[in-house]
Amino acid sequence: MPSITRPAALVRQGSLRLYATSVTVRELRLPGFYQINKLDPDGQGPGFQRLLNQGRAKKLADYLLDGHTEGDAFLPTSLFLATTQDIPFDTKTNSITFDVKQVGPFNVVDGQHRIAGLVAAAEKNPELLDFEIPVNIAVCLDDVSQMCHFLIVNTTQRSVDQAVEQQIVARLSAMVDLEDMPTIPRWIRRQVEKGEDARALVVANYLNTDANSPWLSKIRMANDESADATINQKSFVNSLKKYVFSANNPLADATFNETRPKMLSNYWKAIVELLVDTESPKSSVIFKTTGVDLFHISSATVFLYLANKRDFRKDTIKSVLSRGFGNLSGENIGMSSPEWWQRGGIASGLNSSAVRKLANALSQAINVQDGAGEISL
Repeated sequence: MPSITRPAALVRQGSLRLYATSVTVRELRLPGFYQINKLDPDGQGPGFQRLLNQGRAKKLADYLLDGHTEGDAFLPTSLFLATTQDIPFDTKTNSITFDVKQVGPFNVVDGQHRIAGLVAAAEKNPELLDFEIPVNIAVCLDDVSQMCHFLIVNTTQRSVDQAVEQQIVARLSAMVDLEDMPTIPRWIRRQVEKGEDARALVVANYLNTDANSPWLSKIRMANDESADATINQKSFVNSLKKYVFSANNPLADATFNETRPKMLSNYWKAIVELLVDTESPKSSVIFKTTGVDLFHISSATVFLYLANKRDFRKDTIKSVLSRGFGNLSGENIGMSSPEWWQRGGIASGLNSSAVRKLANALSQAINVQDGAGEISL
């Protein structure tokens, strides 16, 4: 494969060194020129890219084909490619020369939809093989830095699926010391420092994959297109972060990092046994955001009792919840019945304010003391 020589401008941004240049679609299509490392649904592996939106790529391809016919195809936005290797810069000719076999494949940090649209358009009209696209090529950029730059581009310029963002932030928390991380926006750094995404994803992954979990395959993880899921990772993880990892919840304590997934699995097993119709579990709102938020809010009260007794068994949790349901009064009594939680019923129409009120009512009912002044289990 012959070397590629392109005119380029060397751009330095702190420790980041990149070349502003261009490539043709013909060069993009060279074997091994680029790769798109997609984030795996389980959060493992080196990838960080979201799933390709085929409709978006096709729309761009159609535009390019139409525009080329009229002589005004226009695509000025630069691709962002990265390589862990170095590419020398010729100061005399202001150009770069590289062998794809040696520095490639380039990782696509930003621009996978543009590339897909360009390649698809060129397959239909070979004249587009000579179409040039602006590109910024970052050199000597390690994998962790590439993930950081993906987050920077996609959280400061355009939205990215929050589930993908959660996975990347969690991976960064586990992979590197903050001192080794490139400069990133402060809100991302705070997420990495707190480590809540990482801890919440450990719980979500456990509940979604453990064979005995009531949540088995019910959480749609990032880049997962499972049709059986009832809630997406973003909503489940956000609920954990907001309510389970809150300051008033014993489960937020770091001493439970190892046992927290199993403890929450027991908690949800107890809830399901009490409130989910075994003949039609998929129709229960328990497995939707409404149910998740309500019982994650209530978990602070439940686990306070459990922590005091150091007893986190499913049957003990079931006794605490049963006591609470038994002490409910008025319009709140309905939520102790599986029928109340069926899709299309009252639970389906609850807003966030109503969910919080019901969760507080359940917590107060759990806190009702008997004559001895202590909870009866």
